[in-house]
Order: sequence, then structure tokens, then C-alpha cells
Amino acid sequence: FFEFTYPLKADLVKTMENNFTKNISQAEFAYLSGRSLAAFKRDFKKVFSESPGKWLKKKRLSLAHHLLKNTNKRPSVIYLEVGFEDYAHFSKSFKSSFGYSPSEVK
Repeated sequence: FFEFTYPLKADLVKTMENNFTKNISQAEFAYLSGRSLAAFKRDFKKVFSESPGKWLKKKRLSLAHHLLKNTNKRPSVIYLEVGFEDYAHFSKSFKSSFGYSPSEVK
């Protein structure tokens, strides 16, 4: 028989804070938190007051900005470390959020 149950519900804040840099789907975040995708999205909105997608993007961009400003790492390395899959998307999102490109930080 297959096991189709979710693990016990985990603390959503801890789950997200510990895993936001992983490039995984919302369904996988839901599974890590012990919730169905629908329950994850519902609970997430209650806890963080925004959608998982928006929260993840902000959190990842904030970490990227911090790393660019405080380390010697290049943007072409950092985008992967913070959970972005595509450099062009990272660069466009970064510029949209901060008003300048990742390469202009420092």
C-alpha cells in the first residue's frame, strides 16, 4: 500500500525560514510543512499576510541584496544560492524591487 498522508503539521514560520533558499515548488513547501497545497496557501496567508510566491520573492531578493553588499560573491553565483532558477528572472526582479541591477550593488 502507498502512504498518501502528510507528515505532522510543522511550524510554518520555521519551515519557511529554514527552507526559503531552496528552489522547490509551493507543493513541496506544503509537503515540508505537513499540509496540502490548499491548506498551505490558506495558512500561509494567515501567518504572513501575503501569498507564498510574493513572500518568497521578497525574502530571496532581500538575502541576495545583503550578500551582494556584504560579500565578494558575484550576482551570477548568488542568484542560485538564494533560490532563483534563472539569472535573467533574478536580475529583472532585483532591479524592479531595488531600482538598480544586482551588478550595481556595492
